[in-house]
Formats: sequence, C-alpha cells, structure tokens
Amino acid sequence: MQVFNVTGMTCGHCERAVIQALQALDPAAKVEVDLAAGTVRVDSTLDGQAIRDAIVQEGYQVQ
Repeated sequence: MQVFNVTGMTCGHCERAVIQALQALDPAAKVEVDLAAGTVRVDSTLDGQAIRDAIVQEGYQVQ
C-alpha cells in the first residue's frame, strides 16, 4: 500500500475524482481517501509516479 499526502481535497467530489482517476488506470486498485488527514492510500500495481501524475491531473498537489 502506498500513501500520498495530497493538498486541495476538500469534499466528496474531490474524493470521487481521485478514486475514479486512479481506478481508470487500474480498475482493481483499492483507493482510500482521508479528506481530514489529506492522504490517499492506494493498493495497486501502478507505480508511484503514475499515481502522482493521475492525482495532479485532477488538480491536486501531491507532497
């Protein structure tokens, strides 16, 4: 499981956007978004850079 600190996520729409973007790349990915903590946990075969790129393309910053 990979954990990313993500800024800019504030609501359910943000959560869904990140989950859908990652599952579009890997439909079997398990994605958990914690808005309060600003984290995204991903269990996937995708490499870290692909995950970061997908999150950034949705308009969020990965720390």
